[in-house]
Amino acid sequence: MNNRPGAVALEARLKDCKHIITLGVRPNFSDYRAWEVELIRKARKIYYPSAFYAELFDTMGKPTFPSYQCYKYGQDKIKQTALFGLLNIAHPRTRVFYGKRQKKAIADYFTYPFVGKIPRGSAMGRGVFLIQHAGDLEAYLQLADIAYIQEYLPVDRDIRIVIIGNRIVHAYWRLAPPDDFRTNVAVGGTIKLDPVPDEALDLARHVACACRWDDVGIDISRHDGRYYVLEANMKYGKEGFRQAGIDYISLLGDMIANEEI
Repeated sequence: MNNRPGAVALEARLKDCKHIITLGVRPNFSDYRAWEVELIRKARKIYYPSAFYAELFDTMGKPTFPSYQCYKYGQDKIKQTALFGLLNIAHPRTRVFYGKRQKKAIADYFTYPFVGKIPRGSAMGRGVFLIQHAGDLEAYLQLADIAYIQEYLPVDRDIRIVIIGNRIVHAYWRLAPPDDFRTNVAVGGTIKLDPVPDEALDLARHVACACRWDDVGIDISRHDGRYYVLEANMKYGKEGFRQAGIDYISLLGDMIANEEI
């Protein structure tokens, strides 16, 4: 193992990792001390740079982990859906509606039930609604400035596949609670550590590579014999790691020390 000293991180994710210097995120670059500026400039890669600095480092050509693309598409379902379409990645039929006039046409494109989501900034199953009738739709539209509408796949489980660097580090099933269609642990979903089909694993690898995401939890669902990518989560939960007995921080530290990321 190559325990390289001086790996530099900005966000606090790696503060407990050995051999990594965490500097913090300072919106005013001038607030970094001279020796910190020197570390940032000389580092071969910056770890967890934050969305603000990821864009700046990408512009200057300095590699980051996670990639700039992870920050660009994280928590933005609209951009993810457009990217999946461009890359011909199987994704539930989805359409975005802007403004009152477009929103009035939702029922022309989708039949009940369907799913409405808050397209930006939502996570852990929050901001996801099963819309079964016009009343549900009206309530959802009161919350959503932009309506992100997706076909409903009647399944009771999905698969979370976590990829770090170029490697699948964990994969598991998530089961919805009896009274909900969402599988997120934060809303009562449960984790099942049964083997995940190779076809789903291969799809996740393809998606991560095509989208240039190197720190991502990809959610995949199987319906009518076909696998669909539901969304990508750059701020994925760690409960699945805990239940599998995987020390997530140690895993990251080892991958950095081994120059896998």
